[in-house]
Amino acid sequence: MEPDKMHRRKPSAQTAMLLFKVVHLQPGGADPADSHAAGQFVHALSGVIEVGMGGQVFLAPPQYGVWIPPHLEHASRNRHAASYATVYVPEPLCAALPAQACTMVISPLIQAVLETLRERGIEAPHSPPEQRLFEVLLDELRVAPGHDSYLPTSQDPLLSRVLDALQASPWDNRPLAEWAATVHTTERTLARRCERDLHMSLGEWRQRLKVVRGIALLEAGRAVKDVALELGYSAPSAFIAMFHKQLGMTPQAYLRSKAG
Repeated sequence: MEPDKMHRRKPSAQTAMLLFKVVHLQPGGADPADSHAAGQFVHALSGVIEVGMGGQVFLAPPQYGVWIPPHLEHASRNRHAASYATVYVPEPLCAALPAQACTMVISPLIQAVLETLRERGIEAPHSPPEQRLFEVLLDELRVAPGHDSYLPTSQDPLLSRVLDALQASPWDNRPLAEWAATVHTTERTLARRCERDLHMSLGEWRQRLKVVRGIALLEAGRAVKDVALELGYSAPSAFIAMFHKQLGMTPQAYLRSKAG
């Protein structure tokens, strides 16, 4: 048998149907509601991904991905320009993946495999080495921690008014007590509703909102100092510290990672 044929084998049934592609979105883009027989993992290469599913909006910056289970209707949109990588996982292979929509933490290994697939233009495995890349990716997705949306929403009539106002004015740094007075409730009541619906404090949610908006501004070419001021920080150092706390890197390091 010829040497090259000795090492050639067909991809296994487990990975043969996994597909990978990269999509580039213009600002204000939106996809109509759709569903797939396959599960879908979406990871932002730049910008922030917003996917509406089951009455919730799942939002994930580049350190996270969004998992869409098979047959679940979803619609995506983006406020700013964005690029994302998506992996379609055949339904039979989704048994060990979350049954519910969620965000997933991107491990360094997932990041490396997605980047390799993107750089090499691999959309499906056609050789043993490519097959192994998809197998590693599937194994990593199966053990990736799943969470609610990075920036969860609420249907509560009081809390939703506060969240909508902050979405419109992320620089608004009024404390919880003032926001409670704005919607005619008590600070304690509003705090309880944050923990119930968001599973975090309003302060934590506001920091995440500023990270999401900061990413869009930084990728649009705005200076860190200008972004900090626009988001309500009196000094760039405070914004840099918050950004590092949320994403594990400074804004400058984040931009370098995207440039590379």
